[in-house]
Amino acid sequence: MKVLLLKDPKDKDSGPDPYIKELGLYNLEATLIPVLSFEFLSLESLFEKLSHPECYGGLVFTSPRALEAIKICLKETNKREAWSKSLKQMWIMKPTYVVGKATASLVEEIGLTPQGEKSGNAEKLAEYICSREKPNSSALLFPCGALKREVLPTVLREKGVPLESLTVYQTTQHPDLQESLSSYFSQQGVPASVVFFSPSGVRFCLQHIQRLSGDVINHVKFAAIGPTTAEAMEAAGIPVSCTAGNPTPQDLALGIHRALCSHSC
Repeated sequence: MKVLLLKDPKDKDSGPDPYIKELGLYNLEATLIPVLSFEFLSLESLFEKLSHPECYGGLVFTSPRALEAIKICLKETNKREAWSKSLKQMWIMKPTYVVGKATASLVEEIGLTPQGEKSGNAEKLAEYICSREKPNSSALLFPCGALKREVLPTVLREKGVPLESLTVYQTTQHPDLQESLSSYFSQQGVPASVVFFSPSGVRFCLQHIQRLSGDVINHVKFAAIGPTTAEAMEAAGIPVSCTAGNPTPQDLALGIHRALCSHSC
């Protein structure tokens, strides 16, 4: 059976995509279609803030894209040298809070140590942070996207934990999305399952998928990588057949396998 994954493929240099690999263990043939494109913003302002770790109590990352913004900054020789010589050592003394393994691994790539990666979503990470941070301490620096949800800032504000947000990227539709979807459906047919990885993916893809699937859409098992995406799907009127217990390839593959098995059995 075929599964359509609405996400960017993993970096080719790091081997096969783990989602395709895990689904393959259940004899599911997965295909990736990139949905989102990102424009990075305020990079000079971001590095200026990173240059003053003494002003902050730590860092918060809820998206791999925020780490990509930092990595773009560090491509410049003078900034990379400043990071390596002193800034990294100063930041490593402070907590770096993250959601998910993908974000955690990127934090490690820039030389810091992630905390809270098993939180699973922004709500749980906010609780994790509040259990470790004292009210009215130094602000946590939160590089984020233009479409960030207000859950984490709201929880921290209610608990008196200062947070300084900085928008470092905005999300747009991938320029090839419509063509890629049309090509997939014409060549592969309607998949047994479609997986959404973000609320933005739901917004950008749903109309195309409904049109391309026609009446067969009622037989498609729709899956979500996490509760936030599942909420967006439900709000758009999509029946959610499964939500990954944790945002990992293993949990998602197991959930899809069970959803398809219960249907076919």
